[in-house]
Amino acid sequence: MRRRDYLLLALLGLAAVALVGAFQPSPGYLDADYYYAGGLQLAAGRGFTEPYLWNYLDDPAGLPHPSHTYWMPLASILAAVVPALFGPVSWFAARIPFFLIAASLPPLIAALAFSLTSRRPLALTSGLLAVFSGLYLPFLATTDTFGLYMLFGGLYFLIVNRKLSIVNSFLLGLLSGLMHLSRADGLLWLALAFTAILLLHKAGQSLRSTLFTLFSVLLGYLLVMFPWFARNYAAFGSFLAPGGSKMLWLTAYDQIFSYPASTLTFEAWRDSGLGEILQARLWALGLNAANTLTVQGSIFLLPLIVIGAWQTRKNKTVQLSLLAWLLTLAAMTLAFPFAGARGGYFHSGAALQPLWWALAPLGLERLIEWGRARRGWNVAQARPLFLGALVGMALLLTGMAIMLRLPTWGNENDAYNQIGNYLVEQDMLNEEVVIVANPPGFYLASGNPAIAVPDCDPLALLEAARRYQAGYLILEQGSTPASLMPVYENPAEFPDLTYLGEVEGARLYAIQP
Repeated sequence: MRRRDYLLLALLGLAAVALVGAFQPSPGYLDADYYYAGGLQLAAGRGFTEPYLWNYLDDPAGLPHPSHTYWMPLASILAAVVPALFGPVSWFAARIPFFLIAASLPPLIAALAFSLTSRRPLALTSGLLAVFSGLYLPFLATTDTFGLYMLFGGLYFLIVNRKLSIVNSFLLGLLSGLMHLSRADGLLWLALAFTAILLLHKAGQSLRSTLFTLFSVLLGYLLVMFPWFARNYAAFGSFLAPGGSKMLWLTAYDQIFSYPASTLTFEAWRDSGLGEILQARLWALGLNAANTLTVQGSIFLLPLIVIGAWQTRKNKTVQLSLLAWLLTLAAMTLAFPFAGARGGYFHSGAALQPLWWALAPLGLERLIEWGRARRGWNVAQARPLFLGALVGMALLLTGMAIMLRLPTWGNENDAYNQIGNYLVEQDMLNEEVVIVANPPGFYLASGNPAIAVPDCDPLALLEAARRYQAGYLILEQGSTPASLMPVYENPAEFPDLTYLGEVEGARLYAIQP
């Protein structure tokens, strides 16, 4: 591979993500809204606090609340960098680090592919697959962890594919820490780093040397994570933020927003019945399998990835990647089926995507060799034709993903702007707390503090409103929990709520003090 190859791939990656980002007027959905709003808080000097609650898992005392008790902080830290250093705060400025990360992915993945195959045409094809990244591309341009996980995952596998050393082990620890600082399931990659050391352990290597290598992994990990553990301990009295363990006991997705969260217990989960427990996991397995086919495998790439993995099955890097995929799938299907099936597996799988893109052209090369042996294909003619077709199909799928996602990207933000303006006309104050489906999104649109629509009965809703001093309730069509549908459908039956009207399909209520 030549330097200009890497430079060209980086420029293409930057052009692709910038083009998509130009049509994204706002973060676009809850996760990205949360990370962006957290970045604004940091850039404004307010630290790791938030004037909104999107769940009640840690039994929050009130607003403002310590931030990142569920999602990890690295994406918010990145979103704060440019505004904090140069100002002013803007949506474009917050995304600059994410654009640069996306631009780094094609050359990184080409380097990973070249380390596996030593074949420049295959490596270039892998890099182009990362440029035209299918369903992932719209999410690389917003404030989320997809690009981070791809970057760290690609570097992780690149290091694993190198000679084992203390320095490389330390780097694996650093990457494990960065992955954990990006997502809670990043802790899995620390365990995988230890596994990689054992896989790469050479016969005759002393136990002392192996332990020292393992310690270097742990040291790198703690160098990244210890400050965050210290923050958590200062804020909550524990190294990990409270409430996350309650995710194990969900029996329905909406229970993420349960109020009070004390209803989420092992006993309630057990009492839901073995049939319900198994059915939820089979449902999650089906959705995660579909994600593997359509997102990770881009439909047409999956058979080639499987062939490429089989061809390199003795490679320790490939073995580790398959273990990582199985553990990720198991965690997002068995332990966290609802969060996993509704986006967790999509996010977590991004770490493995660099290797899948590296393996796909190798699988295609094997098919070309089969054609030469069985059909008499001219390899010199077939190879560029098929590799070009592969990139063309990736470009087509990416175009379809963009046309599917971008036209409605800013709709929620626009709706929240209109709702916020309407409530101001109803005498809503700037500091008034609003109950809404996407609290960080509403905060970004209106500037008002906000808390999540809880999954509870109407009486508990009023209790939550009074506890957090909320003055208004917004119930949106399609995102109102079943337990609160009576309020949405028959507002006159609830005297503690004053129905104000409907804006953009959302019904608005003033909550009586």
